[in-house]
Amino acid sequence: FKMSASYLEIYNEELKDLLGGVRTGKSLISDKVSIKMEGALLNSPMTSSRSKKLAGALSPLDTPVQLSIKKSKEGHTYVEGLTEININTEDPKQGLKELEALMKMAGKARSVARTDIHSRSSRSHSVFKVNLIGFNSKSGEVMNGSLNLCDLAGSERLQRTGTASNAKLLKETKAINKSLSNLGLVFNALANKQKHIPYRNSKLTYLLQDCLSGEGKSLMFVNLSPTVESGNESLCSLRFAQQVGQVLFGKIKKNTDNNNRRMQKHRTG
Repeated sequence: FKMSASYLEIYNEELKDLLGGVRTGKSLISDKVSIKMEGALLNSPMTSSRSKKLAGALSPLDTPVQLSIKKSKEGHTYVEGLTEININTEDPKQGLKELEALMKMAGKARSVARTDIHSRSSRSHSVFKVNLIGFNSKSGEVMNGSLNLCDLAGSERLQRTGTASNAKLLKETKAINKSLSNLGLVFNALANKQKHIPYRNSKLTYLLQDCLSGEGKSLMFVNLSPTVESGNESLCSLRFAQQVGQVLFGKIKKNTDNNNRRMQKHRTG
C-alpha cells in the first residue's frame, strides 16, 4: 500500500497550506521524502533527525499557492494545490518518524496569538489528512481511504478573551465562531435527517463533507476547562457534544476500484 499526508488550516475562511513549500536542501543521506506539489514530484533530502531536518528541507513559499476546495468525478471533496507528501511504508518506523516530523513542522506554522485567557490561542481550524491506497495483487482490487484529524479552534467570548479591542483578533474570533456555528447547523440537519445539509456554508463543513456524509466513521473529543470561570464555555461545549451524539450516519462504504489501468497508475505514480 501507499501512504501520503497533507496539512492545512482554515484561517479567516481562507485555506492555508501548512506544508506549502519546497526548498532544496543539502544531500545528507540516501533516504528521501517525495513531495508532490503543483503536479510535480520533487525529492527533498532528509536526515536521520526527522523533526529537525525536515523543517530545514521544507519552508513556506514566497508566493503561496491559491488553494480551493473541489469535487472529484466520484463526488469526493479535495483541495486543489495542496502539498501532498509521500510517506515511507516499506519501513514503518521510518514512516512514523516522517509523519511526526511533518506534524511538528506544520504545528509551528499554525496561526496562534496571545489572548487574556490563553498564551497560545489557536486562531484557525486545522486538518491533518493521511491518505491510504491498498492493492490486492490477486484480485486486482484497489482500495483507498483517508484519516482526517481535525483540530477545531474553540469558540470565544469577547469579554473573557479581550479580543474586542484588537481588530485582527476580533476578525479571527468572528470567523472561528461563525464556522463553528455552521458546523452545528450541519450536525443539526444530520440529526433531523433533513434533505438539505448546509455543507457549503463554510470552508470547514465543505472540506469535511466526506467525513460527515455517512461514508466513514467520525469520532469527536471535547476539551473542557477545569476552572469555575470557564463553566459557561464548558456547558456550551457539552451541549454541542450532545448535539453531535444524536447524529446517526448510514452504512459505511468501502471505496474500491477494480480498474486495472488505475491500479497500474497508482503503482507507478
